[in-house]
Amino acid sequence: MKKIILIVSAVFIVFIIIRSNFSITEKQPITSQVQKNCREICGTVGKGETLFDIFKKYRLDIGELLKIKEASADIHRLKELYPGRTYKIVIDDNNNVNSFTYWIDEDNILTITRTDSGFCAEKVCVDYEKKIQHIGGIIRDNLISSIGDGRENLMLALQLSDILAWDIDFTTDLRDGDEFKIVVEGYSLNGEFKKYGNILSAEFMNNGETYHAYRFEQNGQYDYYDDKDKSLRRAFLKAPLSFRRISSGFSNRRFHPILKIYRPHHGLDYAAPAGTPVSAVGDGTVIFSGYKGQYGNLVIIRHPNTWKTYYGHLSRIRKDIKGGKKIQQGQVIGYVGSTGLATGAHLHYQLNINNKPVNPLKVKIPQGRSIANTLIAEFRKFKNQMDNQLATITPPYYVEAWKSKDNKI
Repeated sequence: MKKIILIVSAVFIVFIIIRSNFSITEKQPITSQVQKNCREICGTVGKGETLFDIFKKYRLDIGELLKIKEASADIHRLKELYPGRTYKIVIDDNNNVNSFTYWIDEDNILTITRTDSGFCAEKVCVDYEKKIQHIGGIIRDNLISSIGDGRENLMLALQLSDILAWDIDFTTDLRDGDEFKIVVEGYSLNGEFKKYGNILSAEFMNNGETYHAYRFEQNGQYDYYDDKDKSLRRAFLKAPLSFRRISSGFSNRRFHPILKIYRPHHGLDYAAPAGTPVSAVGDGTVIFSGYKGQYGNLVIIRHPNTWKTYYGHLSRIRKDIKGGKKIQQGQVIGYVGSTGLATGAHLHYQLNINNKPVNPLKVKIPQGRSIANTLIAEFRKFKNQMDNQLATITPPYYVEAWKSKDNKI
């Protein structure tokens, strides 16, 4: 009888253990099922849209919005979202927010996650894969359309024009048939191209002349240098604005369209849409800012070496551009207009040296600073590497050269 009782007890214990294990394994899919029932809300921030608007649109708890903002306060303020940025909200069956993800910019993502003690926020760097890309093209009409459509190609074109702005005026100097070659960083995410990085080297053949640019670090700063070890950055830009054409050149005897007489025109007139930003061509100090007769709204900047530049017919002058203000090269000082004696929207740009007007197109801008002697060998080694890559490019051409996840070239 005792044996029977022992056998029955053993069977019962085994049954309990099996039942218990079965219950444990049975509960696993329930937790998984809860996870599966979470749904994602993905969207793009609209113009003027706030996080409150987004929560209201999807009928989410405003109380949780306040907690999310509080958690993020020391990392990234969510008071204003940037239009065009993407976001993702994960919510559970009870419409509670499990996580909120927001692209702060192209390089950083804000993630806010629910924990046992509340919401926790962190800023995460986007783990891009870097690929060195070779791009070549032939100019047809203008640089932007020749590189290609899309925002990233536009940014690449602007980057190239900025690098060579001291040598080439990309509105007036370009010729159909000019060629360009570019070695540039390209960044992709999950196998999809996202953006271009720095141009490492470039070659541009303009009207029979070839220009080179190499990105190199000196004294802790990166700059672009030519094939003669000189910096491309010079004291003056070739032009004070983009998206324009020269409607009237420098002349000692020009027929004035309003006064109907011949008289000197000691400057260049750049026709451009009203409101086009006008930039200072070089570092200097503002010596006049205001309205001046036929010039209309005028800014005069004094530069080193007795040089002065004039920017006339402006629709308006920036409020902070006043007499005595120090100006940096490329700084916006005003906007194209037709004030003063003008028939239409354009910029009158004038350059005086020793108080005498000169033709800006014929002035030779001094060369930039040189590579330090101690770095010449290193620079030329890098230059030779870039030249070998540039030599493989035959426009029109595009290829990804090699990958680098740790961002090393």
